[in-house]
Amino acid sequence: MTDIKIPIANPLVGDEEIEEVLKVLKSGMIAQGPKVEEFEKKFAKCIGSKYAIATNSGTAALHVALLSAGIGEGDEVITTPFTFIATGNSIVYTGARPVFVDIDPKTYNIDVDKIEAKITPKTKAIMPVHLYGQPALMDKINEIAKKHNLIVIEDAAQAHGAIFKDKNVGNWGDMACFSFYPTKNMTTSEGGIITTNDKELHDKAQKFRAHGASKRYFHDEIGYNFRMTDIEAAIGIAQLKKIDGFNESRISNANYLNENLKDVKSIKTPFLEDDSKHVYHQYTILITKGNRDDWVEFLTEKGIGTGIHYPIPLYNQPIYKKLGIDGDCEFAENAADNVISLPVHPSITKEDLDIIIDVIKQASSKFS
Repeated sequence: MTDIKIPIANPLVGDEEIEEVLKVLKSGMIAQGPKVEEFEKKFAKCIGSKYAIATNSGTAALHVALLSAGIGEGDEVITTPFTFIATGNSIVYTGARPVFVDIDPKTYNIDVDKIEAKITPKTKAIMPVHLYGQPALMDKINEIAKKHNLIVIEDAAQAHGAIFKDKNVGNWGDMACFSFYPTKNMTTSEGGIITTNDKELHDKAQKFRAHGASKRYFHDEIGYNFRMTDIEAAIGIAQLKKIDGFNESRISNANYLNENLKDVKSIKTPFLEDDSKHVYHQYTILITKGNRDDWVEFLTEKGIGTGIHYPIPLYNQPIYKKLGIDGDCEFAENAADNVISLPVHPSITKEDLDIIIDVIKQASSKFS
């Protein structure tokens, strides 16, 4: 078995997180309690939103946001097929149908110029994904949504701290959803959160995440048990103090890779959109010469961890074919066949980066 010396991800949890968790364990309040409320307030302040509603996963956050927006049976939600399946599944959970729009081949985000062609009388919302930590073109998306009276829900699972046109991701749509899975830019071990500036949406989301209850044992909706625990929130509170530093490390690492790989002819390094702060949840290159699987095998042999984000457009997933959810997105399919994510996380050293650069250049010579 190959020894991976430079892993694709490495969650950074230190003494501060351990101390916060121990305090919670000793308090006896380990389910949703005061730490969750504290985390919600601090995360909202960090993002710049009025409200935040913590959940037990990023997927649950998306599901709750859609329910709070009134999305349900027979509705359509426009999104991208080039994302983790949770994006599409959250729509399916409500009884609605995802409608897939192709991606911009430079940014891998939804192509805003192709959205309006997919709008029908059944369309109720647009769910853009800030893929890899790069903001989608939210100004144009909001213009389209306003024109057609649509809800906008940002899938910001990979974009903690990302900024577009001087406004934080998480404040552009009616709601936004973040994930705190261990590989994300910050973690709570598992968990998610919804941000919004709308009090009505906030109140609805609070209900849906807690069995549809307006107060204990009084249930107005069919809700779910999607609550975050105080243990998870304690980790999140400690991580919030570090997120800016984590992101700056990712950006610095990505810039170093960009500079040193820019002349490698058989790859395309990440494109940075104007007026954007890309927080590089993933540093993803496109292979333009050679077979992607051969590249992955070579990198693995050299001890470099890789990821493929994502190998299958959602409409080609077996379950979506079974459900009759289709799509035809040329650029998403090309990206799915040819992208590789490289390590860029905060624990990467300059020595690690130099090794990655050298191995990429070797691979380019080998497969060109």
